[in-house]
Amino acid sequence: MRFGPVPIDLAEGAVLAHATAAGERRLRKAHRLSGEDVAALKAAGVTEVIAAVLAPDDLGEDAAAEKIAAGMSHRNVDAKPAATGRVNLHAETAGIFTVDARMIDAINAVNPAITIATLAQHAPVERGQMVATVKIIPFAVAANLVERVVKICAGGEIFAVNAYRPVSVGVIQTMLPGVKPSVLDKTLRVTEARLARSGGRLRAERRTPHEIAPVAEAAAALARDNDMVVIFGASAMSDFADVVPAAIEQAGGTVIRAGMPVDPGNLLVLGTLAGKRVIGAPGCARSPKENGFDWVLDRLVAGLDVTAGDIAGMGVGGLLMEIPTRPQPREPLPARAEPRVDIVLLAAGRSSRMGGPNKLLALFDGQPLVRRTAERARGSKAVDTIVVTGHQRERVRAALAGLNVTLADNPDFADGLASSLKAGIARVAPGAAGAMIVLGDMPGVSSKDLDSLIDAFRRSGGRSVVRASHQGKRGNPVLLPRSLFPAIAHLEGDTGARHLVEAEGLDVIDVEIGKAASIDVDTREALEGAGGVLQD
Repeated sequence: MRFGPVPIDLAEGAVLAHATAAGERRLRKAHRLSGEDVAALKAAGVTEVIAAVLAPDDLGEDAAAEKIAAGMSHRNVDAKPAATGRVNLHAETAGIFTVDARMIDAINAVNPAITIATLAQHAPVERGQMVATVKIIPFAVAANLVERVVKICAGGEIFAVNAYRPVSVGVIQTMLPGVKPSVLDKTLRVTEARLARSGGRLRAERRTPHEIAPVAEAAAALARDNDMVVIFGASAMSDFADVVPAAIEQAGGTVIRAGMPVDPGNLLVLGTLAGKRVIGAPGCARSPKENGFDWVLDRLVAGLDVTAGDIAGMGVGGLLMEIPTRPQPREPLPARAEPRVDIVLLAAGRSSRMGGPNKLLALFDGQPLVRRTAERARGSKAVDTIVVTGHQRERVRAALAGLNVTLADNPDFADGLASSLKAGIARVAPGAAGAMIVLGDMPGVSSKDLDSLIDAFRRSGGRSVVRASHQGKRGNPVLLPRSLFPAIAHLEGDTGARHLVEAEGLDVIDVEIGKAASIDVDTREALEGAGGVLQD
């Protein structure tokens, strides 16, 4: 390929390096010039263009990227069509990403014109998330270089998404004097929420004294009927012969590793018993915040083996975020980018209690309610506003004309609230830490109110549920962390976010925003009392 100025008389077939005007026509960057294009450029007085002239043995950027992607062997990964020299590859299911780093390094060493980037080894991914991208840097690349890369790809599986399995888990919680039942109850809720994100379930629990024999007996019993056993000790492991590792061995199991180079998570114990995995959970696993327990649990649920060597190799990158309840905190982390929040605005309902008119089209100060709510969402610190439409979708969308919002259609709106939640969450950006569920019929909620919830969410590290309240009573909107997104996929009927908040056991932060948290307009009386005027 030759790149640089090309006389217009020789430019047919060349690929434009920059967008170029040909009279009233505008030829985009990377456009391959036809004879008609060249004639139009000459007529416009253009004498030369900056372009790439392909050699006979060159492949165009899209063709090269597609050929490389087609030559890859992978599991649970879907390659999208090439565009601008790039093929993006997305997860077909939720799970744990694994990659052959040697193959990736070998491909990237062939020539700088050909690049492949992937997620990190063992990264957790959601269905639809991008896991890798093939990018051709110039407009074309020599075919022999592409063939070298394809030959490397033929060497085996280059990467995979190892799908989560719906495992059943038995939990043991040991007790010492002074341990509050409420702490044990919360641990169960947090554990259930952890398992829910991968489709697993907590099937049984036993509470025992913090002693070797009763823990061993309970572990043996639970291992018979469950895929995995998790033990929460009332006292943290302080020796490799302490209660949890000793109980695993007394039950006839084997301790694979006690202690891990991940903080929080140092005091994890991993073993096997009756062919099942047993995890002695570190104390930090009682919190929903990410810790070393998540790393081991997620891999096991995805069907990946975790060896003593694997755990020993987790130190690089193993210094995780601080847990606020730690008695002796480490040094504070430097400032990071604030967690992204998107808003899901629910506007698909039938306004059945209105007896006909759509309440979202009612006028407040001359403006349709749905537009007023969307503008306030756009005026907040949220990055994107996703409006879910369904009933009278065309009228609702017309009311939103000109607003910079993302529209999500819910053809199943008549099935209930859950279908709208699913439609909205599906459009939330992959990088968002949370989604705020905003009801379209709450005229009193302001941009400032929304920002108050977003600020509280960010202060929590982007992992807590944040809920609007009024005088101590829960209300709306509700901001949900990403850890709850998988659970939304299982909701049915009119079950909404409130059910998730109550069922998943995550930390909940209530933010007082005044009467706006409890004022919706489900009836004519309520709407007119709030200052609205119904439209036919």
